[in-house]
Amino acid sequence: MQRRSDLTRELALLLLLSTLWGASYTFIKIGVETIPPLTLIAARTLVAGLLLATIIRSRRLAWPRAPAIWRRFMIQAGFNSVVPFTLIAWAERTVEAGLATILNATSPIFTFLLTALVTRHEPVTSRKLAGVAAGLVGTCLIVGVEALHGLGRELWTQLAIVAATLCYAGAAIMGKSFKGLDPMLPAAGSLLSGAVVLIPLALVVDRPWTLAPSPRSLLALAALATVSTAAAMVIYFRLLQTLGSVGATAQSYLRVPIGVAIAVAGLGETLSPTAWVGLACIVLGVVAMTLPAREPQQPRR
Repeated sequence: MQRRSDLTRELALLLLLSTLWGASYTFIKIGVETIPPLTLIAARTLVAGLLLATIIRSRRLAWPRAPAIWRRFMIQAGFNSVVPFTLIAWAERTVEAGLATILNATSPIFTFLLTALVTRHEPVTSRKLAGVAAGLVGTCLIVGVEALHGLGRELWTQLAIVAATLCYAGAAIMGKSFKGLDPMLPAAGSLLSGAVVLIPLALVVDRPWTLAPSPRSLLALAALATVSTAAAMVIYFRLLQTLGSVGATAQSYLRVPIGVAIAVAGLGETLSPTAWVGLACIVLGVVAMTLPAREPQQPRR
């Protein structure tokens, strides 16, 4: 039985993880002020991947040698970093960090929809269906109403965040195929694979040597890569071992209010009443999707 002090430490780490990932949207918002999205995300994946590779070396883990595994790392990179990171960074040039946090919290809902409709390896329960419904209602409230303020422009950027969320859902499903590997290997492998794709694109499209990023954006990039990506990954994989997959997924709904609070406090953002209603629907939906079902009690003899 786990000691109370150990459980308290793990729950504190869970709160820290939620904070680090919740803060990433604010870091992105600050970063894209003077750094183009492609360059920002290329640097993020490279720095985070190299940091995780350093940790892997210190743990003396052996990198996989099979080309097939590295091809899967590359596919995983597309779903988990290259496409979603870039879409979110592009969208946050106009979308507020708080709204990006809320919209991106729908990942467990889309993960369930994909598994129920495609892979069908999880049972469909009434509670999960209710969670899906609540989450989709919240998303529609935010995208459908908030987008009107941008006269069409906000619609596409907010839909880009929803598309990024769909990518995360696909990454979560594909990530199950790395079951035989230490979890840090696919994390670092996919980040480095993503950097291999993003760096040439950034060099061609953005010509980073011509940029003049502000110190504020550079600090945000450093925090995004080291704290909200590399360090957060290490904490996440630790929690998978200590709290289990169900316990670790609690960050999905913890980071929503934390991320919104950071955006409101750090950037002075405000949310409309409709966005707050949408936030409540999404949080309730994700909670319904991720809380474990109660096991039936055995009758006493």
